[in-house]
Amino acid sequence: MAKILITEDEDSLRSFVARALRLDGHITAEAADGAEGLERLAEEEFDLLLSDIRMPVMDGIELAHRAAASHPNLRILLMTGYADQRERADDLMTKVIDVVDKPFALPDIRRAVARALAA
Repeated sequence: MAKILITEDEDSLRSFVARALRLDGHITAEAADGAEGLERLAEEEFDLLLSDIRMPVMDGIELAHRAAASHPNLRILLMTGYADQRERADDLMTKVIDVVDKPFALPDIRRAVARALAA
């Protein structure tokens, strides 16, 4: 299975997604914002970055740009609850596998992760 970094500022959502992905057999690590996520990426290797777009300190767009530049084989999947944020990710679509709309059901995020890892 895969090693996944989940970067999300909402603690309950981050924990919920991590728990679900661990049930699928994945190893998960968590970060509360983009800056913390970037630090985690510098410390260890991951197969997938699953990040919210709208976060304090460093948003998911900036994190995705930096992660793609320093880890070209890293798969990136973004999440957002804001339509305008989805549009901000358009320039990343060569680097990002997909943008998942929030709110999502557990099967939705599990399917999105499975598709991202298969890509």
